[in-house]
Amino acid sequence: MFDHKINLHLDGSVKILDAGMGKTLAMKGVEVPNTIWSAKALLAAPDVVQEIHTENIEAGADIISTNSYGIIMSDLNKEGLADRFDELNQLAGEIAQQAAEASEKKTLVAASLPPQNGSYRPDRVLDEPLLVDLYNRQMNLLEPYVDFFLFETMSSINEAQAALKAACSFTKPVMIGLTLDDYEPNRLRSGESLSDCIELLISFSPLGILANCCLPERISDAMKSLAGSGAPYVGGYGNAFSCVPKDWLLDGSKSTDGSLQMRSDLTPSFYAEFAMEWLRQGANIVGGCCGTTAQHIHSISSRLAEFET
Repeated sequence: MFDHKINLHLDGSVKILDAGMGKTLAMKGVEVPNTIWSAKALLAAPDVVQEIHTENIEAGADIISTNSYGIIMSDLNKEGLADRFDELNQLAGEIAQQAAEASEKKTLVAASLPPQNGSYRPDRVLDEPLLVDLYNRQMNLLEPYVDFFLFETMSSINEAQAALKAACSFTKPVMIGLTLDDYEPNRLRSGESLSDCIELLISFSPLGILANCCLPERISDAMKSLAGSGAPYVGGYGNAFSCVPKDWLLDGSKSTDGSLQMRSDLTPSFYAEFAMEWLRQGANIVGGCCGTTAQHIHSISSRLAEFET
């Protein structure tokens, strides 16, 4: 179904994904409003976005993701920016591609493809035909700049299935990231079984199945199932949040506590311990999601040298 020629670069050795973008943008003084943070950063500080890509590469990332997670039509509509959807996605692709090409090492670019109606909320997943159309539009815009597509933070089987159906219109390889329930092991945020989801996804022959944007502890719980999936590449990239409230919305309007709380214990070195655990369990791709930085990637890269000796 999908062209796996990217395997020439993903040769079975462990690869490192980049870290999240939002925290570092904020640390560098770029405004990161909850709903359209990717768009705002591209409009206000495209040079900083490229700088962060470069910092991740220098820290050890083999794969960087386009800064397109926060560029979806539903949120741009609310902010009066719907007419810039195409421009912003293309800019995200161009900037990532430029950073990768400027690197002295081979660096792959993944198209970051987010949930189209809010993260972590399986109850807000759109109907499949609309979801497929929205993904196809975003994928068409990003496709010229990337090596593969990466669907991120899929919270239900229906959402993940729609994403892979959209990908069937393209030949580039596909990886898919599942966000897991923070409270119960081996469940999606929908409550559905991880094993049931993997069984469906593997029928599409994706290049990779990963767990992302959830507690690192839940990724550890899930890695045995992921490693046994038969996908060429499996792994995880967790976030640095405490548990996500089940009623949380990106704009904070209906969250239990109004915001997501950052963990104080998840230092770069401690996070790298989780990544090493995933590798021991069979992962071959690890990285960081929301709340992580290039420092987390550097810690993983440093530990990886020890792991491979």
